[in-house]
Amino acid sequence: MTFGQLQIFATVAQLRGFTPAAQRLEISQSAVSHGIKTLETELNAQLFTRSSTQVELTELGQRLLYRAREILSLQETIHQEAADFIGIKSGSLRIGSFGLSSSLHILPPILKAFRQQYPNIDVYIEEGPDEEVIQWIQERRVDIGFIVLPDERFISHSLVKDRFVALVHPSSPLADCESVELEALCNHSFIMTEADSAGIIGGLFKKAGLRPKIQFRTSQVMSTLAMVSANEGAAIVAEMVLPKDYPMDNCLVKPLSPSVERSVGLALHSDGQASPAAKAFIKTACSLV
Repeated sequence: MTFGQLQIFATVAQLRGFTPAAQRLEISQSAVSHGIKTLETELNAQLFTRSSTQVELTELGQRLLYRAREILSLQETIHQEAADFIGIKSGSLRIGSFGLSSSLHILPPILKAFRQQYPNIDVYIEEGPDEEVIQWIQERRVDIGFIVLPDERFISHSLVKDRFVALVHPSSPLADCESVELEALCNHSFIMTEADSAGIIGGLFKKAGLRPKIQFRTSQVMSTLAMVSANEGAAIVAEMVLPKDYPMDNCLVKPLSPSVERSVGLALHSDGQASPAAKAFIKTACSLV
């Protein structure tokens, strides 16, 4: 068993195909097939089931994928620590990012400062919903990730505070209110966003013993804005996700009463085996707060 075989195994599992894995690793498809076949032969077990369109992990493959990523993470950490000791800042860093909050508002200035300090570190960004980023951190698919805090499962570093706001149409009875209460929102059609922080928004109503009249569910913030602008209902979103260049003539932003905030920060696996690149990125991020 070699590091190369484990890297091929992890990449095929992530991309669910031999061809995309070969393209990502910049090797031939036959080399990918040979690497998987050799690994399966050594383990005397099948790691993937093949079909004409894609490959899927077997039950054993799913169990071993975590271990493979753990080994590859340690390998990368060893290389980076050795390079760091002799003054060569190189290696790679995998970052998980969710929604508009981190991908558009938090990550860019941090990444710019980090690239200026460590130009030889390759940075890979994986984007997905906040719950998926949490799963990536747990599975070691990423080294660090942006998540909503607190989360006791990880070692975390808070970066920014963000408040939740209500979105209402100008013709809504809520348009003249300086702030909007949750109970008032329950008297109108409600648009529930399934984007980042959907769990928090639903939890706000549940904690208050309220049930909004959910008429629509949207997966993108832009869809939520469009629905509110069309006077299809009101919504709650994190203020940071609102795009600066979106026309808001038919969509008013109102603070919630009482005010509700969330904390967004960086998280890494709880075992504390962070690579020098991950530690440097966290240090850079915290210095910009």
